[in-house]
Amino acid sequence: MATALTVAQFYERLKEVLQLELLGNLEGLTREVTMPDASGPGLVLAGYTGRFVYQRVQVLGQTEVSYLAQLPEAERLRNLRTFFSFPIPCVMITKGQALPPGFVEEATAAGVVILRSPLKTLEFYKRIAPFMEQAFAPTTNLHGSLADVFGVGLLFTGSSGIGKSECVLDLVERGHRLVADDLVIATKRGADVLIGRGHELSRHFMEIRGVGLIDVPKIFGIHAVRQQKRIEVVVQLEQWDALKDIDRTGLDGESTTILGVELPLITVGLNPGKNITVIAEVIAMNHLLRYSGHHAAEAFNERLKATMQQKTDVGRYLQEDDE
Repeated sequence: MATALTVAQFYERLKEVLQLELLGNLEGLTREVTMPDASGPGLVLAGYTGRFVYQRVQVLGQTEVSYLAQLPEAERLRNLRTFFSFPIPCVMITKGQALPPGFVEEATAAGVVILRSPLKTLEFYKRIAPFMEQAFAPTTNLHGSLADVFGVGLLFTGSSGIGKSECVLDLVERGHRLVADDLVIATKRGADVLIGRGHELSRHFMEIRGVGLIDVPKIFGIHAVRQQKRIEVVVQLEQWDALKDIDRTGLDGESTTILGVELPLITVGLNPGKNITVIAEVIAMNHLLRYSGHHAAEAFNERLKATMQQKTDVGRYLQEDDE
């Protein structure tokens, strides 16, 4: 998970999106942004520092700037010195506003960078929010292969050499899409969404033992890959003889947790002659059925119980019939 971002990195990534202009003390570019939020300083500009979250990127809109501009000079400078006495990451000004007298000087003395944008405050927040969410989202690296099968993100895991890459390669040959092989970078979005993607250097390359590295989009076409995909089902590949217990009905569904997100776990035992590619397609289609409200194992179980109950009722009737 990203824990910090320097103001310089923050500026470089957002200068075009937010049309930023760099002002103030450039030494402040080495400061760090450590929180995924941007907010206005509120009453701090009036001298009240209670509940001030100074670690956030500080955004001054027209209300804050106009308030500072109408203050008497002595009071304005006193409040600005109070504001800049906190180790804030940087200050952002919206609507391309001219800064009140003394603002740039106090920011420079405190070593704080000022980033000015011509965007309206509401539009500014709309553009910065997705970047902050992504930059500070919980992230982890997973050993496995991720494929898009019928629109379902299947993450294949298992010991090294078990055949994860070969399975995904076969799926690609059947018209499905590769997302990442060997290294999958998983990022949490919101409360329960995991997005998987490959590393920039190895993205859409696959290592096939005995063959070497292959370039999937060059061989199968650009339609055979995608940049990222939500991880929806984890498929654990294991040798059949290593499995002690295996779910035969699907009623006792297993799950696994990645970054606090619970995902269904399907364990598939491998033995000679097993068509793992077709099984993977069935796993994806079965997941779609469950998502639409149809659970095959539960439906069969209910049908079985109904049949057993019917036979019990008939038997009870025959036992009670005295004629």
